[in-house]
Amino acid sequence: MAQQEKTVTVNRKAFHDYSILETMEAGLVLTGTEIKSIRAGMVNVREAYVKPENGELWLINAHISLYEAGTRYNHDPVRTRKLLLHRKQIAYLAGAVSQKGLTLVPLKIYIRKGVAKLEVGLAKGKKMYEKRDTIARRESDLELRRTVKLTNR
Repeated sequence: MAQQEKTVTVNRKAFHDYSILETMEAGLVLTGTEIKSIRAGMVNVREAYVKPENGELWLINAHISLYEAGTRYNHDPVRTRKLLLHRKQIAYLAGAVSQKGLTLVPLKIYIRKGVAKLEVGLAKGKKMYEKRDTIARRESDLELRRTVKLTNR
């Protein structure tokens, strides 16, 4: 049976600002109104980051909008949320961040089998010239594909 996966949001800024070295899937500890807002697509992880602390990983600064039909038990939109990974995975990521000077960035939030998941990327920050090189390479590949497409007609 094929796994049903619905991508809710993608952090495109992370792919522009960082070189993604490795990705991992993490679960999110959410309240009832938060998961309803995520299913409605009212989430933004552009300014968010992941921080290891006391053997746990925390998603900081992710904005999950208030649920419109929520009551006084509605959630705080930018609260710190715990990420669920295996202990060895957390130790590996925390070690890479502290020793190698890498960063943990949220790449996308998606729903798989009714459960919200976060794809976390172990990333290295790009320099300004690297960003320009990436853009130039992308544009040259696009131009090459266009010319190949025109010559095949």
